Amino acid sequence: MKQSIDIAIEELEELNPQDYVLVDVRDEVAFGHGYIPGALNIIMSRIEAGDYELPKDRKIILYCAKGLISADAAGLLNARGFEAYNLKSGYGAWLLSAFEKEEGGEASKISRCEEIEKSIRKKFHKALFSRFAKAITTYELVQEGDKIAVCISGGKDSILMAKLFQELQRHNKFPFELVFLVMDPGYNETNRKVIENNAKLLNIPITVFESNIFEAVYEVEKSPCYLCARMRRGYLYSKAKELGCNKIALGHHYDDVIETILMGMLYGAQVQTMMPKLHSTNFEGMELIRPMYLIREDDIKHWRDYNQLHFIQCACRFTDDCTTCRSDGSMVSKRMEIKELISQLKKVNPYVEGNIFKSVENVNLSTVIAYKENGVVHNFLENYNEIKE
Repeated sequence: MKQSIDIAIEELEELNPQDYVLVDVRDEVAFGHGYIPGALNIIMSRIEAGDYELPKDRKIILYCAKGLISADAAGLLNARGFEAYNLKSGYGAWLLSAFEKEEGGEASKISRCEEIEKSIRKKFHKALFSRFAKAITTYELVQEGDKIAVCISGGKDSILMAKLFQELQRHNKFPFELVFLVMDPGYNETNRKVIENNAKLLNIPITVFESNIFEAVYEVEKSPCYLCARMRRGYLYSKAKELGCNKIALGHHYDDVIETILMGMLYGAQVQTMMPKLHSTNFEGMELIRPMYLIREDDIKHWRDYNQLHFIQCACRFTDDCTTCRSDGSMVSKRMEIKELISQLKKVNPYVEGNIFKSVENVNLSTVIAYKENGVVHNFLENYNEIKE
């Protein structure tokens, strides 16, 4: 395999866009969280298999999270007769460069923030704010006197949730308090900077605290993502309670809900859903709420792209060293498989997403063999003599 040639962000910006094709070799999940405008998403396994259509009369510039796996991809293409280059330091370097270009005077930042907030009130009011408010009303997520820790991971979902909460607070009929809580579980410098820059741009007054979760789970072979998520939630509950909060808000959306339902059935052999709110088991008096419960992921992406905003993915050690770019699929999410399955089902039945969501609202216990309630298993035979056909 030929050695790849690095190209710096500054060199890329000097090229005529007509002279090159930009290729993102990260997986679909990472690409969905954010990408360089104009990039094609061709994952590394497709590059290796030759499953692509790329021109040989234009430069091919490839990138991943940090420019590690994309260097191999560029080397492969060079060996096949393409003029391929690896974007030095990858998407992370491009993100920081994009933020540096945005750094103008205070007045320009205020103006940009106002335009983004206006898009929530106007263009995206029905798709985002109305559904946010509907979830809060339908599931009784916010009450007078609440102090809510809005948990910000740095991704598109949690940042939008913070802006929606600010909008709600401006117009709500009763008082409640907000703390915008960011836990740094071991981010690298680039990802920490991206979160801080976005918070500054969007006028979100974040409270940051640190933990060593990434260090703790990095060597765990079995279910590191599950362990990481559980540990992060525990740290967030603890810090929120320390700050006087009675609730933490997480940014899970409608698509997360329906994917969780299917994942439970297909991989966990159980029927359950991601609940809109829960009482904490280990932190007395604390609740978890999910106010993005009725918002579609595509609408979040539309808002992000319309406002030319750029966010991090989960930014853990696995994505940090480009593990998710690897062609063996070792870190490809089961959730991504479910996303693809739903996409295929939707081609046959356009109502499939809504039907999955409603299925857990329309459970008929008379037609269920067994179910659990408060940890106790109940069987249909218990009430069999009372059941009529």
